[in-house]
Amino acid sequence: MATLASGVRPDEYLPPGSAVALVVEARTPWQLFWSRFRTDRAAVAGLVTIAILVMLAVAAPLVSGFVGHGPNQLFGNMTTALGLPRGPSSQFWFGADSVGRDVFVRTIYGARTSLTVAFLATGAATLIGVTLGLVAGFFRGWVDTAISRAIDIVLSLPLLLLAIGIAAACSVSPNGCLDGLVQPGLRLVVVVIGLFTWPQIARIVRGQTFSLQEREFVEAARSIGEGNARIMFQEILPNLVAPIVVYVTLILPSNILFEAALSFLGLGIPQSTPSWGGMIAQAAEGQLFTYAWWMMLFPGLFLLLTTLAFNLVGDGLRDALGPGRPLVRARLRRSRRGGRLRRSHVGTAPMGAGKGAP
Repeated sequence: MATLASGVRPDEYLPPGSAVALVVEARTPWQLFWSRFRTDRAAVAGLVTIAILVMLAVAAPLVSGFVGHGPNQLFGNMTTALGLPRGPSSQFWFGADSVGRDVFVRTIYGARTSLTVAFLATGAATLIGVTLGLVAGFFRGWVDTAISRAIDIVLSLPLLLLAIGIAAACSVSPNGCLDGLVQPGLRLVVVVIGLFTWPQIARIVRGQTFSLQEREFVEAARSIGEGNARIMFQEILPNLVAPIVVYVTLILPSNILFEAALSFLGLGIPQSTPSWGGMIAQAAEGQLFTYAWWMMLFPGLFLLLTTLAFNLVGDGLRDALGPGRPLVRARLRRSRRGGRLRRSHVGTAPMGAGKGAP
C-alpha cells in the first residue's frame, strides 16, 4: 500500500472495500497565500484600516474642502478669552488647538505626512539593504567582510541621538545640508530615517542569500554560463520576496513612530506641516492637554491605530508566507453516486518559491 507525502495511507479511516479516488488540486502561490491570509481576521482588519487611512490621506484636500477649514487656517472664535482652545463641536469635530486651528483637518493631513515619510523612508532603506545584503551574501570574501563591518558600525551608533544631531544641523540653515541637496522638512526626515534603518534588512537578505546560493537551481544557472548579475536578480532575488515583504510591513510602523519622535522634538517637519508627532508635542507644551484633552487624544489615537494596523498585517503576512505549513492537506468527502467515501488531497507549494526554486 502506497503512502502519501503527508504520511497518510489512502485506506486510512475508510471502511474495508471502499473505493478511494485520489484528487490533486493545484493551487497557485497567490491562491495559497490568500487562503491563509484571509483566515487571520486581525490581519484583514489591519489591512482594511490601512486602506482607509491611505484613502483619507489622499483625499485630505477634499475633506478639508468639505469641512470648509484649512489645516493652517486660524479661527479666533475657537479660543476663549484666556487663550484656551474650545472642544469638539458640530463644526469642529475634533475641537481646535491652542491657536484656533481645526484638529480634525490637521489630523487628516498628519496622516498624509506620516504615511509619506514612512513609505519613502522604508523604500529607501529597503533598496539599500537588499542591494548590499545581496552583494555581500553572493560574493562573500572581502566584499562580505566590508559590508558586514559597515552594518556593525551603523548598528552600534546611537540612532536617536545621531538623527537628532543631523536633523538639527540641517535645519539651522535654510539651504539645508550638502549644498542644498538635503533641505529641511520631509526630505530631511526621509533621508535620516532611511540612512539608519537599512542594516537590519541587509543582514536578513545576506543570510538568505548564503542559503539560496547553494541550491540546485543556482548551480544549474552557473552550469549553463549565466552571469553573476543575472543569477542574483533573476534567480536569487525572486526567492527573497517573502521575507522582504514581511520585514517591510514590520518596519513601517517603527518608521512612523521615528518620524513622530522627531516631530515631537521639533526637528525635521516644520510647524506649518501637520504631523501627528508635532500635534502631540503642541498638546504637551505647558501641559495643555490637561485642559484640552482632544489635542492629544485624536492624533495619538490615529498614531496608535496606524502602527497597530501595520503590525497586524505584518504578523499575518509572516504567518501566510512563512514555512511550517503542510504541503498536502487531506479531507474525506462522500461521493453522491453510490454513497462511497472519497479522499481528496489538495497539493500545495511553499510560499516564497520563485523562479527555479525546487
